[in-house]
Parts: sequence; structure tokens; C-alpha cells
Amino acid sequence: MSVIVLTLSSCQKEPVRVACVGDSITYGHGIKDRENDAYPGLLSSLLGDKYDVRNFGVSGSTTMMGTDMPYMNEQAYRDALAFNPQIVTIKLGTNDSKPYNWKEQEHFKKDLKTLIESFRALPAKPQIWLCLPVPAYGHAWSINDSVIYNGVIPYIKEVAQEENLPLIDLNTPMQGRRQYFPDTIHPNEEGQQLLAELIFQ
Repeated sequence: MSVIVLTLSSCQKEPVRVACVGDSITYGHGIKDRENDAYPGLLSSLLGDKYDVRNFGVSGSTTMMGTDMPYMNEQAYRDALAFNPQIVTIKLGTNDSKPYNWKEQEHFKKDLKTLIESFRALPAKPQIWLCLPVPAYGHAWSINDSVIYNGVIPYIKEVAQEENLPLIDLNTPMQGRRQYFPDTIHPNEEGQQLLAELIFQ
């Protein structure tokens, strides 16, 4: 019996480290139990104990450096790098759509590539997935759905192609699902569940 236990323990590997990088939607704004019910927590449940999924979302954060709250200036970004993840999902761009931020749009692709490169340079050499941002169903916090759809998303698609990275489309499946967005911007628990399932797939 002791031989069997020894064999099992020798087969056990460290969990695969997954970093969910993003803004308030990743963070879980408006979710009562955000640690479990924002999509990173739900993704952790779907993946099981062979994965260590961490939430590195920062409310209000942007892709671009010349904006009001660049993600790359945040402690969560430094924490995500220190985590040395093997898989990274990046879901940014919603806050870049604000008029005073979108003035910097010519830097979007360059700054997104800088963010990607900082993770690529890690010892773990992570697999990186770019996520297309969800629709905005109103103009709360000055967020602009037209800019998301016609500006941010095309840029992310171009970067994914140029950097040979896989894309997760979180926008199309959320079209016509206004009921999941009580404040017009942030998904509720049901919306977060759908995001987790899309990323899991």
C-alpha cells in the first residue's frame, strides 16, 4: 500500500498557473462574492484543482499608457508578472474607449504589444490569449460601445494576427444580452458565468 501512495505522489505536478489580466469586469465589479463569482473564480471551478487561477483585474484600467489609468502602472500587473503564469488571458480595452483616453488610440497596438511582450519574457514562457471586450449597453463611466466595436476590437484582432496569438471572442456571444448588464457595462453573475464558460472552452 505504501508503494501505491508513493507512486501517486510522484505523479502529482504543480498546478498550471493561470493569470486573468483585465479591468473591472475581470475584477468582478458589482459581484457580491467576486472571488468566486467573477469569471476568474468561475474559471477556476471549471478547470479544477490542476489549475491555479488568479484574478489580476483592476477596475478602470486601460491598455494604453497615455491614459488615465494604465494597467501597466498598477500593482496587480507587477503581481501578475511575479506569479510567472503559464497561461495568461488579457481582457482590456473597455476603458480605452472613453473619449479622453481614445485620443491616444494611435498607441493602442504598440502598448498592447508591450504588455504581451512583458509576459512573453517571463521564465514560464506563457501561452497568451487575447479576449475581445464585451459590448457596452450604455455610456456609463463615459465608455463608448461604438469605439469598442469599431476601434478597440479591430486593433486587438490585428495584434493577435501580427503576434500569432489566439483570440477569445467575448463580444459576439454577449450581443443582445442586455439583461446580463444591470448597469449597462458590468456583467452580473449570469453574465460572468457565460464569460467563464467561453474562456474555459
